[in-house]
Amino acid sequence: MKKILVVDDDTINRKLLNVLIKKMGDFTIIEAENGMEALNIIKNEPIDMVLLDIIMPVMDGVDLLKILKNDETFKNIPVAILTTDDTRIHEVLSLGAVQVLIKPIKEPELRNLIMSY
Repeated sequence: MKKILVVDDDTINRKLLNVLIKKMGDFTIIEAENGMEALNIIKNEPIDMVLLDIIMPVMDGVDLLKILKNDETFKNIPVAILTTDDTRIHEVLSLGAVQVLIKPIKEPELRNLIMSY
């Protein structure tokens, strides 16, 4: 069963993604409120994909993306950015994000993303 880590400081966004992903199949969904919490989870259990918000307290999504993509252990985990901030699309793609989805997330886009990994 694939494990998807949803990282967003907004509880409603996490719950919405949880509902959408569960409709797609049998996935384990783990939630984190910021990049630091997500990094601790990733260090302690295997994750198959990360859905990552950019703007968060403690550690933002760009900083977490940089850490993951510069670490041999984690660099092959697909990281997709889910954001309202379309000004940083080029930056996150150049850092190694596999895709950027602009919020509000549309179910068909999310399905295509998750099913392609």
